[in-house]
Amino acid sequence: MQIIQSIIDNDLYKITMQNLVLHLYPDAEVDYKFNNRNKSMKFNKEFLDAFSYALVLMEELSLSPREEVFLREKCPYLPESYLHYLRNYRFNANEVRCNLTPDGDLDITIRGKWHSTILWEVPLMAIISELYFIHCDKDWILDNQLELARGKASILFNNNCIFADFGTRRRRSYVSQETVVYALKDAPTFVGTSNVHLAKQFNVKPIGTMAHEFIMGVSALEGLRNANRFSLEIWNKFYKGNLAVALTDTFGTDAFFKDFNLELARIYDVRHDSGEPCEFADKVIKKYKSLGLDPTTKNIVFSDGLDVKEAVRIAKHCEGKIKCSFGIGTHLTNDYMKADGSKSKALNMVIKLHSVNGIPVVKISDSATKAIGDKNALRVAMWTFFNHPLDV
Repeated sequence: MQIIQSIIDNDLYKITMQNLVLHLYPDAEVDYKFNNRNKSMKFNKEFLDAFSYALVLMEELSLSPREEVFLREKCPYLPESYLHYLRNYRFNANEVRCNLTPDGDLDITIRGKWHSTILWEVPLMAIISELYFIHCDKDWILDNQLELARGKASILFNNNCIFADFGTRRRRSYVSQETVVYALKDAPTFVGTSNVHLAKQFNVKPIGTMAHEFIMGVSALEGLRNANRFSLEIWNKFYKGNLAVALTDTFGTDAFFKDFNLELARIYDVRHDSGEPCEFADKVIKKYKSLGLDPTTKNIVFSDGLDVKEAVRIAKHCEGKIKCSFGIGTHLTNDYMKADGSKSKALNMVIKLHSVNGIPVVKISDSATKAIGDKNALRVAMWTFFNHPLDV
């Protein structure tokens, strides 16, 4: 069973980042590591066998002529040299190592050239989620997904919430996300999906910019202290004002704002992915004002574990102060019930860049539970950005 339907059954920001990595850092070697945040959700041998087979099937995927035309038309910021590369790109299952630990967790490492391995993260997580709910947790029911998605879209529209589907990586299945995008595609405030394949299928806009991964990689290759600034300058040099949404929390928002000067603030809106969202909005408004910019001309994209209720709360807080929009993921593509009427929990997992050319990289975030990376590298980053003592 082919779980990933296309080489572009992936989030747009993996493609936009791959383009830059290919051109700037073609020789960079990286590794990624999987983290299952909810250790009570266990895996089994049946899952591992199916996962191993799914990896092999990934090698059969290639960019079709119609997909190439779609990218050329809808993503004109991608150069012909990159489209030629992607036409010849194939997943290499040997880059992925997966073992089942004695206590039923997964030990997954991805290792290879950055430009080659960068496309694995999102489809691997989609595979893990879909297979988990086939082989490990079967106590859930597939009911009313179309109506549920339309109901959520109606609430968001009625509260003037502009939103996109960000649900690829933690979807219950491909069919789940396909159903959601089909249900949402004509909603007045729905602006698109992060999934490029589904954007093509339903003729909606592919949405995305960069992930923490790019800033983390730049921190190792260009320098840690000003990695945010380096990343945004590099991004704008290549994309010339396109995809101009800056991710703020790789090393914490306070560290980001130190690098977010007037030139960058004129170009970029910002994305929130950790910490209390309304407090973040107030910080962003204050920052834009301090630079002499009118915050009502700028936009915040909120994307941290949102549901409809939270999006409405945030929109009301931002009203009249700053524009906002919402990237909603798991709440759209993995919202299921058990037979007894209780909630069926989605997996809480990440795959994060771990090192570049042997240098450990970290993500600090604005939420303590989201910090990830080598312990000693985290200590160095905390000292670099916040003068936190190295021996604490």
